[in-house]
Amino acid sequence: MTLNCKEICGARMLDKEGYRPNVGIILTNSRKQVFWGKRIREHSWQFPQGGIKHGESPEQAMYRELHEEVGLLPEHVEIIGRTRNWLRYTVPDHWIRREWRGSYKGQKQIWFLLKLVGRDCDISLRATEHPEFDAWRWNEYWVPLENVIDFKREVYKQALGELAKLLYSRNDPRRLPKGDHWEPADRADETQEKPEST
Repeated sequence: MTLNCKEICGARMLDKEGYRPNVGIILTNSRKQVFWGKRIREHSWQFPQGGIKHGESPEQAMYRELHEEVGLLPEHVEIIGRTRNWLRYTVPDHWIRREWRGSYKGQKQIWFLLKLVGRDCDISLRATEHPEFDAWRWNEYWVPLENVIDFKREVYKQALGELAKLLYSRNDPRRLPKGDHWEPADRADETQEKPEST
């Protein structure tokens, strides 16, 4: 299987290293569970994500992707925070169409942590003509990532690890992952607050 055009047609926006600017979205509910979407006609689950179009800010792209993939509008969510820096993943060559090989390497992403202030019934996977997901569910924040495609798992760990600090208080045991499927979280920057940058 190769990546579809929606995922790589923005190749004109590749950075000098071959990474396409992209946003990822971790959507939480009032119980601090996270939204997972099942990719249409596949058995892989993921967070909403998508490319940043020319002239868009990461925040504008996030709201557009949120509506396209989940059917939510800005008034349905509250931004809790975002990653400070770009997080990158490399796509294996066999997933890339031949015409993009050599120039396209993968995605660089700014991840947003959102809280749903609307209702579950505001979520609509059929908000556009080309849906990304055919099912969705709420899961605990630190759900195992075996259903996420392998080359994205490290970026998911990084995003979840960084953004958990904004969702949970310092003394909340849910702030850090538990279990064999998670590596220990880096506590080195627990007290550092750096300015956001793109």
